[in-house]
Amino acid sequence: MPQVLRTPLAFALVLGVLVFIHELGHYLAARWRGVHVEIFSIGFGRPLLRWHDRVGTEWRLCILPLGGYVKPHGFEGPAEASAETQAKWIPGRTFHDKPVGSRAIVILAGPVFNFLLAIVLFAALFATVGRPSAAPLAGMPPVIGESVAGGAARAAGLLPGDRIERVGVTPTGSILDVQRTVSAAAGQRVEMQVLRAGHTLSVPLTVGGDKPGAGVIGVMFIAPPTRAMPVGQAIVAGVTETWSVAVQTLDGIWQMLTGRQSAAGLGGPLRIAQLSGQVAGLGFASLVSFIALLSINLGLINLFPIPVLDGGRLVFYGIEAVMGRPVPRPVQEYSFRAGFALIACLFLFVTFNDLSHLGLFSWVSHRVG
Repeated sequence: MPQVLRTPLAFALVLGVLVFIHELGHYLAARWRGVHVEIFSIGFGRPLLRWHDRVGTEWRLCILPLGGYVKPHGFEGPAEASAETQAKWIPGRTFHDKPVGSRAIVILAGPVFNFLLAIVLFAALFATVGRPSAAPLAGMPPVIGESVAGGAARAAGLLPGDRIERVGVTPTGSILDVQRTVSAAAGQRVEMQVLRAGHTLSVPLTVGGDKPGAGVIGVMFIAPPTRAMPVGQAIVAGVTETWSVAVQTLDGIWQMLTGRQSAAGLGGPLRIAQLSGQVAGLGFASLVSFIALLSINLGLINLFPIPVLDGGRLVFYGIEAVMGRPVPRPVQEYSFRAGFALIACLFLFVTFNDLSHLGLFSWVSHRVG
């Protein structure tokens, strides 16, 4: 499939699965706690499709696919709802009159379902195609398995099966050697010495990336053969893998916050779309693994204690449980405004990173120059 078609289709699949599972968690938890759900929407804006199920929930597929939402019945309290809205409330089925524990369960279920999705996907991969070897990169030979469309390696003519023996003047006996050398050569033109079918070749190549320490050539190396795991072991391994990825993600965020790592690597929807197309080109197993990784990230982000996110609402519910009364409405409103502003700034920042990564600003600068 051409890249121009694969990228949007893969992005729609990835985002659709993530959003649906997250909102399904909210939906099922609401049903469990006796809350009627008015709307289950995938996407925003004008509905392209809509229908009602047997319990009266309206399901929507909307024109803007960048997210989704579930609207519980009576989500707003009496202080915000009009008299007309209050007259339509179903006694005992509204969100706001449920105990704080039930409301917290409904909100928490979205991120929890994202983690469960990651566990299921990892377990399914480990039970069918096996778990990637845990061998350290320092001990694995740098033999190319796949090259990414549009990457520097494919443009230079590197092929699957090529073994990279030297990058510039640096010998590369392992995958780790290649990664270290390439990372430091962003934007530079180097001679790569590769072993192909018993013959040594010299291949000129311009390393991708425009920031120091961020050089890439767009290849996946061959890993040792894997064997399918028994289902029980695969489930345990799925839980372990999900926990490991979550810890590594939080550690990376902490390093950014403390200045030990650049935030230039943060990506948004454009970057996810680009990666979705690239990963889809590497096969179904790679795409499933990518969805699992993003699902963990989505679950973690939604648990951050920022108002307008699930984590922010959970903080309010925790305070309510301790104090015995809800947080004052003005405090909640100002907090939600501040949280919305923070999320908007973060969105603008990652979009700027995405456009920089795609080379838009360099292209504009070149054209203006």
